Amino acid sequence: MLAILENDVVVRWLVASVHLLALAIGVGAVFVRARALQAARFSSDLRPAFFADNLWGISGLLAIGTGLWRAFGGLEKGTAYYLDQPLFLAKMGLVVLVLLLEIAPMTTLIRWRVALRRSESPDLSRAPRLARASYAQLVLLFLIVFLATAVARGVRI
Repeated sequence: MLAILENDVVVRWLVASVHLLALAIGVGAVFVRARALQAARFSSDLRPAFFADNLWGISGLLAIGTGLWRAFGGLEKGTAYYLDQPLFLAKMGLVVLVLLLEIAPMTTLIRWRVALRRSESPDLSRAPRLARASYAQLVLLFLIVFLATAVARGVRI
């Protein structure tokens, strides 16, 4: 097994696979979270949103971790290539925007989890706004995919 992992091509392939799978899981998770938040009327409606939020968080950590490793860890084309690509910089800008849009859902869902553990009823009035933020993140994720494929193929605009 170690001999396989010493093969640079195999490591690059595995890391790229995890990166893409994390993105796929993240897209599904953020969509499910948005739908669950949109439909949330009672505390009991939050279970699917919490589950999807957990998946979204795990997928985000995996996607960001493997993405940084691929771009700056010597696995792919190299740091100079990526930093010289305007579309890569645009992609990173969209990633930052996704992360900024995540602040409100993340902090609110943490507060709701804490409230439920204390047997309190969370105020769900923000749920529709959080759903809209999740849908916005979904659109940004699709744009990120288009930019990523352009960067991978050396497209310059």
